[in-house]
Amino acid sequence: MISNNESIDIKYLIANDCDHQWGLTVNSVGFQEIKPGSEYPLKEHPSGYYFNYNKGRILREYQLVYITRGHGVFKCDDTPETQIGQGSLFLLYPGKWHTYHPDIKSGWNEYYIGFSGSIIDNLVVSGFLDPANPILNIGLSEEIVRLYKEAIEVAKADKSGAQQLLAGIVMHITGIALSISKNKIFETDEIDQKIERAKIIMRESIMQDIDLEQLASKLNLSYSWFRKVFKDYTGFAPAKYFQELKMQKAKELLTHTGKPVKEISIMLNYESTEHFSTLFKKKTGFTPLEYRHHGRENSTK
Repeated sequence: MISNNESIDIKYLIANDCDHQWGLTVNSVGFQEIKPGSEYPLKEHPSGYYFNYNKGRILREYQLVYITRGHGVFKCDDTPETQIGQGSLFLLYPGKWHTYHPDIKSGWNEYYIGFSGSIIDNLVVSGFLDPANPILNIGLSEEIVRLYKEAIEVAKADKSGAQQLLAGIVMHITGIALSISKNKIFETDEIDQKIERAKIIMRESIMQDIDLEQLASKLNLSYSWFRKVFKDYTGFAPAKYFQELKMQKAKELLTHTGKPVKEISIMLNYESTEHFSTLFKKKTGFTPLEYRHHGRENSTK
Protein backbone atom coordinates (compact mmCIF):
# COMPACT_ATOMS: atom_id res chain seq x y z
CA MET A 1 0.00 0.00 0.00
CA ILE A 2 1.17 3.56 -0.80
CA SER A 3 -0.18 6.03 1.73
CA ASN A 4 2.41 8.64 2.67
CA ASN A 5 0.07 11.57 3.14
CA GLU A 6 -3.52 12.69 2.78
CA SER A 7 -3.07 13.40 -0.94
CA ILE A 8 -2.15 9.77 -1.77
CA ASP A 9 -4.16 6.75 -0.66
CA ILE A 10 -3.58 3.59 -2.68
CA LYS A 11 -4.10 -0.11 -1.96
CA TYR A 12 -3.12 -3.15 -4.03
CA LEU A 13 -5.00 -6.39 -3.34
CA ILE A 14 -4.64 -10.13 -3.85
CA ALA A 15 -7.59 -12.37 -4.69
CA ASN A 16 -7.74 -16.09 -3.92
CA ASP A 17 -9.29 -18.86 -6.04
CA CYS A 18 -12.61 -18.58 -4.20
CA ASP A 19 -12.73 -14.82 -4.87
CA HIS A 20 -12.20 -15.40 -8.60
CA GLN A 21 -15.23 -17.70 -8.68
CA TRP A 22 -17.39 -14.70 -7.69
CA GLY A 23 -16.88 -13.29 -11.19
CA LEU A 24 -15.33 -9.94 -10.32
CA THR A 25 -12.20 -9.24 -8.29
CA VAL A 26 -10.57 -5.92 -7.41
CA ASN A 27 -6.81 -5.58 -7.80
CA SER A 28 -6.17 -1.94 -6.94
CA VAL A 29 -8.01 1.10 -5.61
CA GLY A 30 -6.81 4.56 -4.77
CA PHE A 31 -6.88 8.32 -4.73
CA GLN A 32 -4.18 10.76 -5.83
CA GLU A 33 -4.08 14.53 -5.57
CA ILE A 34 -1.69 15.66 -8.29
CA LYS A 35 -0.73 19.23 -7.52
CA PRO A 36 0.24 21.74 -10.25
CA GLY A 37 3.81 21.16 -11.37
CA SER A 38 4.00 17.69 -9.82
CA GLU A 39 5.52 14.64 -11.48
CA TYR A 40 3.02 12.18 -12.93
CA PRO A 41 2.56 9.31 -12.53
CA LEU A 42 4.11 8.42 -9.16
CA LYS A 43 7.27 6.35 -9.46
CA GLU A 44 6.29 4.33 -6.39
CA HIS A 45 3.70 2.35 -8.35
CA PRO A 46 4.56 -1.30 -9.12
CA SER A 47 6.05 -1.90 -12.56
CA GLY A 48 2.77 -3.27 -13.93
CA TYR A 49 1.03 0.03 -13.21
CA TYR A 50 3.70 2.70 -13.71
CA PHE A 51 3.90 4.24 -17.18
CA ASN A 52 5.50 7.03 -19.17
CA TYR A 53 2.99 9.32 -20.88
CA ASN A 54 4.79 9.23 -24.25
CA LYS A 55 5.03 5.44 -24.27
CA GLY A 56 1.72 4.68 -22.57
CA ARG A 57 0.93 1.23 -21.19
CA ILE A 58 -1.25 -1.86 -21.52
CA LEU A 59 -2.96 -3.21 -18.40
CA ARG A 60 -4.14 -6.74 -17.62
CA GLU A 61 -7.23 -5.38 -15.85
CA TYR A 62 -10.05 -2.88 -16.26
CA GLN A 63 -9.74 0.44 -14.45
CA LEU A 64 -12.38 3.07 -13.76
CA VAL A 65 -10.69 6.45 -13.35
CA TYR A 66 -12.64 9.50 -12.13
CA ILE A 67 -11.31 13.07 -12.26
CA THR A 68 -12.85 15.46 -9.72
CA ARG A 69 -10.53 18.48 -10.06
CA GLY A 70 -8.27 19.87 -12.78
CA HIS A 71 -7.92 18.77 -16.39
CA GLY A 72 -5.60 16.97 -18.79
CA VAL A 73 -5.59 14.64 -21.79
CA PHE A 74 -6.40 11.01 -22.56
CA LYS A 75 -5.87 8.78 -25.59
CA CYS A 76 -6.01 5.07 -26.33
CA ASP A 77 -6.15 2.57 -29.18
CA ASP A 78 -9.72 3.57 -30.02
CA THR A 79 -9.70 7.27 -29.04
CA PRO A 80 -7.50 10.12 -30.33
CA GLU A 81 -6.04 12.60 -27.85
CA THR A 82 -9.02 14.06 -26.00
CA GLN A 83 -9.33 16.76 -23.36
CA ILE A 84 -10.67 15.44 -20.06
CA GLY A 85 -11.23 17.11 -16.73
CA GLN A 86 -13.42 17.67 -13.72
CA GLY A 87 -16.36 15.27 -14.01
CA SER A 88 -14.75 12.90 -16.53
CA LEU A 89 -14.82 9.18 -15.82
CA PHE A 90 -12.99 6.86 -18.19
CA LEU A 91 -12.69 3.09 -18.41
CA LEU A 92 -9.39 1.45 -19.29
CA TYR A 93 -9.68 -1.97 -20.92
CA PRO A 94 -7.29 -4.93 -20.50
CA GLY A 95 -5.04 -5.47 -23.49
CA LYS A 96 -5.76 -1.96 -24.84
CA TRP A 97 -2.96 0.60 -25.12
CA HIS A 98 -3.69 3.92 -23.42
CA THR A 99 -2.05 6.98 -21.88
CA TYR A 100 -3.21 10.04 -19.96
CA HIS A 101 -1.91 12.80 -17.71
CA PRO A 102 -3.00 16.00 -15.95
CA ASP A 103 -2.09 19.42 -17.27
CA ILE A 104 1.10 20.60 -15.56
CA LYS A 105 -0.57 23.91 -14.63
CA SER A 106 -3.74 22.46 -13.11
CA GLY A 107 -2.84 19.01 -11.81
CA TRP A 108 -5.91 16.97 -10.91
CA ASN A 109 -7.63 14.79 -8.31
CA GLU A 110 -7.92 11.21 -9.48
CA TYR A 111 -9.88 8.27 -8.05
CA TYR A 112 -9.45 4.84 -9.59
CA ILE A 113 -10.31 1.19 -9.08
CA GLY A 114 -8.84 -1.72 -11.03
CA PHE A 115 -10.69 -5.01 -11.48
CA SER A 116 -11.21 -8.06 -13.67
CA GLY A 117 -13.62 -10.93 -14.14
CA SER A 118 -16.30 -12.51 -16.27
CA ILE A 119 -19.05 -10.17 -15.01
CA ILE A 120 -17.36 -7.14 -16.59
CA ASP A 121 -16.32 -9.14 -19.67
CA ASN A 122 -20.01 -9.96 -20.21
CA LEU A 123 -21.00 -6.28 -19.91
CA VAL A 124 -18.53 -5.50 -22.70
CA VAL A 125 -19.76 -8.36 -24.88
CA SER A 126 -23.37 -7.26 -24.30
CA GLY A 127 -22.56 -3.69 -25.34
CA PHE A 128 -23.20 -2.00 -21.99
CA LEU A 129 -19.53 -0.97 -21.96
CA ASP A 130 -17.94 0.07 -25.24
CA PRO A 131 -14.15 0.20 -25.77
CA ALA A 132 -14.75 2.66 -28.62
CA ASN A 133 -16.28 5.13 -26.14
CA PRO A 134 -14.18 4.90 -22.98
CA ILE A 135 -14.90 8.42 -21.66
CA LEU A 136 -18.12 9.25 -19.81
CA ASN A 137 -18.58 12.95 -19.03
CA ILE A 138 -20.84 12.37 -16.06
CA GLY A 139 -20.11 15.58 -14.16
CA LEU A 140 -19.38 15.71 -10.46
CA SER A 141 -21.15 13.18 -8.26
CA GLU A 142 -20.57 13.05 -4.51
CA GLU A 143 -22.16 9.60 -4.44
CA ILE A 144 -19.50 8.22 -6.77
CA VAL A 145 -16.74 9.85 -4.69
CA ARG A 146 -18.28 8.31 -1.56
CA LEU A 147 -18.20 4.88 -3.21
CA TYR A 148 -14.54 5.25 -4.18
CA LYS A 149 -13.68 6.27 -0.62
CA GLU A 150 -15.67 3.34 0.75
CA ALA A 151 -13.75 1.00 -1.58
CA ILE A 152 -10.43 2.38 -0.29
CA GLU A 153 -11.49 1.81 3.33
CA VAL A 154 -12.75 -1.72 2.60
CA ALA A 155 -9.49 -2.54 0.80
CA LYS A 156 -7.35 -1.21 3.64
CA ALA A 157 -9.31 -3.18 6.25
CA ASP A 158 -8.89 -6.30 4.05
CA LYS A 159 -11.33 -8.42 6.05
CA SER A 160 -12.91 -11.69 5.00
CA GLY A 161 -15.39 -11.08 2.17
CA ALA A 162 -13.72 -7.81 1.17
CA GLN A 163 -13.50 -8.87 -2.48
CA GLN A 164 -17.23 -9.52 -2.69
CA LEU A 165 -18.02 -6.15 -1.11
CA LEU A 166 -15.58 -4.41 -3.46
CA ALA A 167 -17.18 -6.16 -6.44
CA GLY A 168 -20.53 -4.69 -5.40
CA ILE A 169 -18.99 -1.22 -5.16
CA VAL A 170 -17.54 -1.54 -8.68
CA MET A 171 -20.96 -2.47 -10.05
CA HIS A 172 -22.59 0.38 -8.12
CA ILE A 173 -20.14 2.94 -9.56
CA THR A 174 -20.58 1.50 -13.04
CA GLY A 175 -24.37 1.54 -12.80
CA ILE A 176 -24.51 5.14 -11.57
CA ALA A 177 -22.05 6.30 -14.23
CA LEU A 178 -23.97 4.64 -17.07
CA SER A 179 -27.28 6.02 -15.78
CA ILE A 180 -25.96 9.57 -15.53
CA SER A 181 -24.32 9.32 -18.93
CA LYS A 182 -27.51 8.10 -20.59
CA ASN A 183 -29.83 10.59 -18.91
CA LYS A 184 -27.45 13.57 -19.22
CA ILE A 185 -28.90 14.98 -16.01
CA PHE A 186 -25.97 17.31 -15.36
CA GLU A 187 -25.67 18.93 -18.78
CA THR A 188 -28.01 21.87 -18.24
CA ASP A 189 -27.59 22.90 -14.63
CA GLU A 190 -24.31 24.57 -13.70
CA ILE A 191 -25.50 25.16 -10.13
CA ASP A 192 -25.90 21.39 -9.61
CA GLN A 193 -22.25 20.96 -10.55
CA LYS A 194 -21.10 23.68 -8.18
CA ILE A 195 -22.99 22.18 -5.27
CA GLU A 196 -21.70 18.69 -6.08
CA ARG A 197 -18.19 20.16 -6.18
CA ALA A 198 -18.75 21.78 -2.77
CA LYS A 199 -19.97 18.46 -1.33
CA ILE A 200 -16.91 16.64 -2.67
CA ILE A 201 -14.54 19.26 -1.23
CA MET A 202 -16.27 18.93 2.14
CA ARG A 203 -16.03 15.13 2.07
CA GLU A 204 -12.33 15.33 1.18
CA SER A 205 -11.75 17.83 4.03
CA ILE A 206 -13.38 15.89 6.88
CA MET A 207 -10.07 15.69 8.74
CA GLN A 208 -9.57 19.46 8.51
CA ASP A 209 -11.37 22.71 9.11
CA ILE A 210 -13.03 24.34 6.13
CA ASP A 211 -13.79 28.01 5.53
CA LEU A 212 -17.22 27.93 3.88
CA GLU A 213 -17.04 31.56 2.76
CA GLN A 214 -13.77 30.80 0.96
CA LEU A 215 -15.38 27.71 -0.55
CA ALA A 216 -18.26 29.81 -1.89
CA SER A 217 -15.77 32.28 -3.33
CA LYS A 218 -13.87 29.44 -5.00
CA LEU A 219 -17.13 28.46 -6.70
CA ASN A 220 -17.71 32.08 -7.79
CA LEU A 221 -20.81 32.39 -5.59
CA SER A 222 -21.63 34.85 -2.86
CA TYR A 223 -21.83 33.10 0.50
CA SER A 224 -25.47 34.08 1.10
CA TRP A 225 -26.47 32.68 -2.32
CA PHE A 226 -24.30 29.58 -1.85
CA ARG A 227 -25.85 28.90 1.57
CA LYS A 228 -29.41 29.22 0.19
CA VAL A 229 -28.80 27.08 -2.89
CA PHE A 230 -26.87 24.46 -0.92
CA LYS A 231 -29.70 24.12 1.58
CA ASP A 232 -32.30 23.91 -1.20
CA TYR A 233 -30.23 21.21 -2.92
CA THR A 234 -29.27 19.07 0.10
CA GLY A 235 -31.73 19.99 2.86
CA PHE A 236 -28.82 21.13 5.05
CA ALA A 237 -27.02 24.44 5.51
CA PRO A 238 -23.35 24.01 4.44
CA ALA A 239 -21.98 24.08 8.02
CA LYS A 240 -24.60 21.56 9.15
CA TYR A 241 -23.84 19.28 6.20
CA PHE A 242 -20.11 19.38 7.00
CA GLN A 243 -20.79 18.47 10.63
CA GLU A 244 -23.01 15.58 9.50
CA LEU A 245 -20.10 14.25 7.43
CA LYS A 246 -17.80 14.52 10.45
CA MET A 247 -20.31 12.66 12.62
CA GLN A 248 -20.61 9.89 10.02
CA LYS A 249 -16.83 9.50 10.02
CA ALA A 250 -16.73 9.54 13.83
CA LYS A 251 -19.29 6.70 13.94
CA GLU A 252 -17.20 4.67 11.47
CA LEU A 253 -14.03 5.17 13.50
CA LEU A 254 -15.76 4.31 16.78
CA THR A 255 -17.34 1.16 15.39
CA HIS A 256 -14.55 -0.17 13.17
CA THR A 257 -11.34 0.90 14.93
CA GLY A 258 -9.97 0.86 18.44
CA LYS A 259 -8.75 4.46 18.31
CA PRO A 260 -9.28 6.35 21.60
CA VAL A 261 -12.04 8.97 21.66
CA LYS A 262 -9.44 11.70 22.19
CA GLU A 263 -7.53 10.62 19.08
CA ILE A 264 -10.72 10.56 17.01
CA SER A 265 -11.65 14.07 18.18
CA ILE A 266 -8.17 15.31 17.19
CA MET A 267 -8.31 13.52 13.81
CA LEU A 268 -11.63 15.19 13.03
CA ASN A 269 -10.31 18.57 14.19
CA TYR A 270 -12.78 19.22 17.00
CA GLU A 271 -11.94 21.95 19.52
CA SER A 272 -11.58 19.41 22.34
CA THR A 273 -12.57 15.90 23.34
CA GLU A 274 -15.27 17.36 25.59
CA HIS A 275 -16.71 19.44 22.73
CA PHE A 276 -16.73 16.39 20.45
CA SER A 277 -18.38 14.19 23.11
CA THR A 278 -21.06 16.80 23.81
CA LEU A 279 -21.93 17.19 20.12
CA PHE A 280 -21.87 13.42 19.60
CA LYS A 281 -24.27 12.71 22.46
CA LYS A 282 -26.58 15.52 21.32
CA LYS A 283 -26.66 13.98 17.85
CA THR A 284 -26.90 10.28 18.72
CA GLY A 285 -28.14 10.07 22.30
CA PHE A 286 -25.00 8.14 23.24
CA THR A 287 -21.57 9.12 24.47
CA PRO A 288 -18.82 8.05 22.03
CA LEU A 289 -17.86 5.09 24.27
CA GLU A 290 -21.50 4.02 24.64
CA TYR A 291 -21.92 4.19 20.85
CA ARG A 292 -18.77 2.10 20.35
CA HIS A 293 -20.00 -0.57 22.77
CA HIS A 294 -23.51 -0.53 21.29
CA GLY A 295 -22.22 -0.77 17.71
CA ARG A 296 -19.88 -3.66 18.40
CA GLU A 297 -22.52 -5.47 20.44
CA ASN A 298 -24.95 -5.27 17.50
CA SER A 299 -22.31 -6.47 15.06
CA THR A 300 -21.91 -9.73 16.99
CA LYS A 301 -25.62 -10.56 17.06
